[in-house]
Amino acid sequence: MIAAVCTAWIAPAAVPAAASEARVVVELFTSQGCSSCPAADKLLAELSKDPTILPISLSVDYWDYLGWKDTLALPGHVKRQRAYAGARGDRAVYTPQAVVNGTSHVLGSDRQAIERAVKAAREKSQVPVKVSVADGKVNVEIAAGKQPVQSAEVWLCPLAKAVPVDIGRGENRGRSIVYTNVVRGWIKLGEWKGEQLVLSKPLSEISAKGKFDAFAILVQAGKSDAPGVVYGAATTSLH
Repeated sequence: MIAAVCTAWIAPAAVPAAASEARVVVELFTSQGCSSCPAADKLLAELSKDPTILPISLSVDYWDYLGWKDTLALPGHVKRQRAYAGARGDRAVYTPQAVVNGTSHVLGSDRQAIERAVKAAREKSQVPVKVSVADGKVNVEIAAGKQPVQSAEVWLCPLAKAVPVDIGRGENRGRSIVYTNVVRGWIKLGEWKGEQLVLSKPLSEISAKGKFDAFAILVQAGKSDAPGVVYGAATTSLH
């Protein structure tokens, strides 16, 4: 199966942070089994060079039946993609799909559409977030909100900055693709209710699928089964 878009309708030593960050999050739902995804994977790598954007790669497994089992997929990513579609009410679940700051979704390989969505997100108030690794812990500081906000969940995501994969079967057979900021897991640190908040997590308590060398923090309105706008985000290297 080769199409312009692969679609699937499915039932519902110390490392300091840079300064306080307010970054626009671009979540790319991608699959090693989707022939339309490599262009989006390449674009995500290019977006990672922009310090005002936090691009992350969420691999899904619903194209595994085409002949190649995605080596980076997590079951929770499909649930998250479905939850976004349910929250928006449009039931749009496909690859490559980019969700920008938890609200709008666009084709993951459409640079102009992503740039428009990022620009619109920047125009809204964002909450500065700091994250660092020190004393055997991931330390997070979230600033107070400037206006009344909906209660939000604080998520810690272990990331692998660059993961090369040689694909042996399926639509991308014979291709070698590098995946950027691959999400290795989701760990809820707490809830933010608009006031300044400091959280930490011992590195010894962080589990993930596969190796990781960085962390992302997302402060996101709503709940995991009905995610909303991302109020703020930050990232830091593990080493």
